[in-house]
Amino acid sequence: MVSRILSSELKKYLDQEVTLKGRVYNLRKLGKMNFLILQDEKELVQCLIEKEVTQMPAEKIRPGDLIQINGVAKEDSRAPMGVEIKCQKISFINRIVEDLPFDLTKKEIHLQLSTLFDHRALTLRNEKVRQIFRLEGEILSSYSQIMRDLGCQEIKTPKIIGAASEGGANFFSVNYFGRRAFLAQSPQLYKQICVGAFGRVFEVGPALRAEKHFTTRHLNEYISLDAEIGFIDDWSEIMDHLDYVVQAIVKEINQKYQNIFSQFGVSEIKISKKIPRMKLSEAKEILQQKYSHQVDKNEDLDPEGEKLVGQYILGKFNSDFVFLTHYPRKKRPFYTMPDGEDETKSFDLVYRGLEISSGGQRIHQYQDLIDNIGKKGLNPEDFKFYLEAFKYALPPHGGWGLGLERIVAKTLNLPTVKEASLFPRDVKRLVP
Repeated sequence: MVSRILSSELKKYLDQEVTLKGRVYNLRKLGKMNFLILQDEKELVQCLIEKEVTQMPAEKIRPGDLIQINGVAKEDSRAPMGVEIKCQKISFINRIVEDLPFDLTKKEIHLQLSTLFDHRALTLRNEKVRQIFRLEGEILSSYSQIMRDLGCQEIKTPKIIGAASEGGANFFSVNYFGRRAFLAQSPQLYKQICVGAFGRVFEVGPALRAEKHFTTRHLNEYISLDAEIGFIDDWSEIMDHLDYVVQAIVKEINQKYQNIFSQFGVSEIKISKKIPRMKLSEAKEILQQKYSHQVDKNEDLDPEGEKLVGQYILGKFNSDFVFLTHYPRKKRPFYTMPDGEDETKSFDLVYRGLEISSGGQRIHQYQDLIDNIGKKGLNPEDFKFYLEAFKYALPPHGGWGLGLERIVAKTLNLPTVKEASLFPRDVKRLVP
């Protein structure tokens, strides 16, 4: 049985015969010597085809074909990864039916967004596009490992739910065997319940929001990195935990992905030893005084406000991140712990001028929660399953949700978060 070698392993096999399998990424014909670029799961490999040496299939090889190459791995500083394959035999695994509709070998595939996503099965094969999702995969892997190291139990909560659980209007409604059901905006209520059983929990999963935004910062389905931490003494502990998580992920990315930063023309992520924290009211004062940008005291920051605050924090603290704290009670869900009459023990985490996370402490006292549900104009009877956990005592707790696509989009300076989604969903797109 032929043992296949991946491109990432080739340096171990210099001057040895190897077998590679992958896709023809590019083919350059230079008379007697032709160069084929093979793409496998890991990297691109340069392969030298000498007509008098290489056994070739009779049919023409085209970009997109799947092939097997048998050859010898040779050190060559001019080749990708410093290794070139001197081909001895090439055979087909599978062939394209027709030529590709556009050139995927260019460093930049200049396509309209609609074309980019209509042909996602093909555009995902572009090497630069693949790098987006390599970075995304690293963040997912790092986040899960860090949360486990913090003693958190991984959970998976239902995405089909029986009530619009957080009381908002931005829910997708579905027919569930003749009954009305909804798609979950977040795992919020379930992860709070699970704190009562496991103490600390995290989840990575889809969040679905029926918001009719068509902007560069919104998706109707995105990946949320959630956590809920029990037995806290102060709500600042939630920010401390998230700070630790973000620091660890940033360190990993900055160490491993300088090549991707270079490919996308972006700088490495800047983060101070402790992410700066600023009250939302203070941020609004700075916006007014320094930038003449007015934001109502009872409102969130608008996109321009977030961008300006990000610029201010970068200049003052050399940090791409800032926690904005003490959001107005009117702008936070019913489960958010109040802090005085008008504010809450809550925060947003802003990264390079874009909010990537919301979080804070939750109300854990049964009667206080019932009262706050009523104040928001909601019926406690609709939350019986949730309130049962509080009736029989939950510890003080809090948590967050992080938007994966926003993190990736800002890290690589993508023009839209949609490019950080494998198969994006917005108000206009349901396929592929």
